Amino acid sequence: MLILAFDTATEVATSALVADGVVLGERVSESRMLLADVDELLGDAGLGASDLTAVVVGTGPGSFTGMRIGLSVARGLGLALGLQVAGVSTLDALAAGAENVYPVIDARRGEVFVPGPLAVRPEQVMPPAGAVCVGSGARRYREHLVGRNVDVFADDSPLHLPHASLHASLARAFGPADHVEPIYVRVPDAERLIA
Repeated sequence: MLILAFDTATEVATSALVADGVVLGERVSESRMLLADVDELLGDAGLGASDLTAVVVGTGPGSFTGMRIGLSVARGLGLALGLQVAGVSTLDALAAGAENVYPVIDARRGEVFVPGPLAVRPEQVMPPAGAVCVGSGARRYREHLVGRNVDVFADDSPLHLPHASLHASLARAFGPADHVEPIYVRVPDAERLIA
């Protein structure tokens, strides 16, 4: 099975090409570069879009715009190429990066996304004792987390990224592209401002 996986829910987009569990290539960039990254991954592997058998997309929680970019690309590829698509939580992918880690994603507005999924203030984060926090929220709010029986990996640790290859390894339920839904933890800003 040749899987194209990507996640655009955080400020960093990751993408990977995985063949039968073997990572053929992985990219880290910005959401706006996703299609260029996909093209490079396929080209570097000597493959084309018609060789793909499935797509895996990060479903968040995260940036509303970022999640919509990823889901739109996944749905477009799924529909255009007749591919099955699976969604994987960005929090789950971060947690799969190492043992005893607790994912914390920057949710902006002075909040973070944590397993549940929930949006909470950084000082309300309650990771298990001895856990190591990972993710954009862990880096940004390090001072709120360190010293509470938890630690945070160094800012340059690759474990802070939701690697798309982990999404591919976690994917289980493949189906029609339009069945994959984003994980919204709170109302999008546009709806909140209109109400």
